[in-house]
Amino acid sequence: MAHTCIHWFRKGLRLHDNPALMAALRDCKELYPVFILDPYLHNNTCVGINRWRFLVGALVDLDCSLRKLNSRLFVVRGKPEEVFPKLFDKWKVTKLTYEYDTEPYSLSRDKTVTTLAKEHGVEVIYKISHTLYDIDRIIEENNGKAPLTYNRMRAIVKTLGPPKRPIPAPIMQDTKDVKTPCSENNEELKKYGIPMLEELGQDTAALGQEQFPGGEQEALRRLDEHMQRTGWVCGFEKPQTSPNSLSPSTTVLSPYVTFGCLSARTFWWRLTDVYRGKKHSDPPVSLHGQLLWREFFYTASVGIPNFDKMEGNPVCTQVDWDTNPDYLAAWREARTGFPFIDAIMTQLRQEGWIHHLARHAVACFLTRGDLWISWEEGQKVFEELLLDGDWALNAGNWQWLSASAFFHQFFRVYSPVAFGKKTDKNGDYIKKYLPLLKKFPAQYIYEPWKAPRSIQQAAGCIVGQDYPHPIVQHDVISKKNIQRMKLAYAKRADPAESPSNKQGVKRKAPSVIDMMKKKDRKK
Repeated sequence: MAHTCIHWFRKGLRLHDNPALMAALRDCKELYPVFILDPYLHNNTCVGINRWRFLVGALVDLDCSLRKLNSRLFVVRGKPEEVFPKLFDKWKVTKLTYEYDTEPYSLSRDKTVTTLAKEHGVEVIYKISHTLYDIDRIIEENNGKAPLTYNRMRAIVKTLGPPKRPIPAPIMQDTKDVKTPCSENNEELKKYGIPMLEELGQDTAALGQEQFPGGEQEALRRLDEHMQRTGWVCGFEKPQTSPNSLSPSTTVLSPYVTFGCLSARTFWWRLTDVYRGKKHSDPPVSLHGQLLWREFFYTASVGIPNFDKMEGNPVCTQVDWDTNPDYLAAWREARTGFPFIDAIMTQLRQEGWIHHLARHAVACFLTRGDLWISWEEGQKVFEELLLDGDWALNAGNWQWLSASAFFHQFFRVYSPVAFGKKTDKNGDYIKKYLPLLKKFPAQYIYEPWKAPRSIQQAAGCIVGQDYPHPIVQHDVISKKNIQRMKLAYAKRADPAESPSNKQGVKRKAPSVIDMMKKKDRKK
């Protein structure tokens, strides 16, 4: 039977390594590639203008690639549960395909849409391709628990073998018998066209130059560029890269993996090809190791309830954080009076990306290091501003960096002064993102409040007038906060019974989708 099929693009905004798309093309007479502009993104998530711009770029790129196959992208506005029944009837759909998504909202949404599809006689096929492995399989192999240490998870995936190899993108041969009704009248284009940023309610007046354009083609170009640097790839060790270099010291492929413009499996196997026969770094610090960290936090997010919250989260230390809107605003708006911290937050707002270790510095500063504000507040800001804002990774990393879960050496605190000096003594990074301070000599650029008045005047920046005084005394408050963390840890259950000292947290009962997947694997 020849199908009329909708392939539902969500995160997997690419043609390469897209098994759900290939399933759509099988026995297909008409294909409707669809992206749904879900109001949930507007109303229930914090999405900043840089992330919207990246998404729009990815959709434009995807549409261009589909048009080369005599197809196109239909961007449909509305709630999936309201949109799909109309599309099923209008287009006489018999098959729906999509990439599996592990986020709680996505699982609930997909369960609803699957039920609606079956009510309309529509076959539903989903495939796993956003992660290296089937996350539920990792949990099954750990006796139904999410592994809570990186080493434990690595041991499990070793038993599973390497990730599946990516599949190639479809070519004209795959679509020669497939038709996509592509009306080009103005009403149709307006109804299903790719939105402008203004339609998404974004003010583009102050938008800066785009450092990292969205889209599959840009992702593959960047991947190719990096893979040609074989020595750099083989020697890559994340902790040895610089948080404040003027150009990124890492790949900056994370936004492309987050949006699915680049397949994680494609990235993995391209690295494997480069490593073959050469001496290279190993996990957890290697580039393979970074992909496994992603897998680790995805697995934790699936197996641990209330993963993005402190309350009700069985692995998260319960800390009596302060509520201080002024401190939070100063941190968010780069007004802490610590140039290294403020430069990082400025780069984040302007470009949508900051180095991994820069994230460490500002996260520690907001939480256990200095301001004693909940990691949940920082999580919201990163969700809004980071191009690679990913629900599972964002929640996991904030728990790690606040020493609430996974990492427990709370006495290791990043200095907002000394840490940046290690890799940028002259403060060139600060001068780039805080040009107000660019005339300060290197001796004072990390601590402008220590500069004599005459030097401040010569620099054209008076502390307390043109640039704020430090919001806290780091040396004093960091010691106080270490004691507060000690108390929070002391209030936890017996360490021997702590989930973090076990192999994992028992997950809740399997969902309908879990059971469907298990049935599929047995086939």
